Amino acid sequence: MDDPTSARLRTPRAAGTAGVMFAVLVAAAIVLMRTAIPSGSPADAAVPPDRRWAVRLALEIVPFAGIFFLWFMGALREHSGAVEDRFFATVFLGSGFIFVATLFVSAAAAGTVLSESGSPSGFGRPFAYTVLSTYALRMAAVFVFSTSAIGRRLRVFPRPLAVLGFATGLALLVLGSGVPWVEIVFPVWVLVVSLHILRAGLHRTS
Repeated sequence: MDDPTSARLRTPRAAGTAGVMFAVLVAAAIVLMRTAIPSGSPADAAVPPDRRWAVRLALEIVPFAGIFFLWFMGALREHSGAVEDRFFATVFLGSGFIFVATLFVSAAAAGTVLSESGSPSGFGRPFAYTVLSTYALRMAAVFVFSTSAIGRRLRVFPRPLAVLGFATGLALLVLGSGVPWVEIVFPVWVLVVSLHILRAGLHRTS
């Protein structure tokens, strides 16, 4: 049977692996959707037939990205253990859960562009964009803020990584609805944090 110490050593690896998988999957989904449905196209324009596969693939990826994100959250919380701050832990969990929920809603709404391609109504695409840019990215910003604060308080994040987190959260909070491709900042931040966790876990094991 594994002892608590060995289980604790594996927790950063779980968080790092799940974070990397989430970052790769959600970044791929963003790129596929952005290239298939350019932001500058009219809201009621049909998706070109040769790009519909990209929308379908992105929609298939999103659920798995959400699963890995929940795993990432759980492993991070387990890593903090009994010393976690209840205030930041509550904000951390709440923002993470709402982010995943709004991510799924925006993906489901974006999927309607496929059924609208024959007779576009112009509803699905603006709704998906509003949910993603106004709600999902704001919750992602709160998640980044709370995670960076927890990591800094527990001294598991170096100062440059914490500063990067606060800058990322600010960018998502302020620029979410006005700058194309800004949503890619979140998976990039998750990837950086995950690689740091994996690196720290390897050093701790050695």
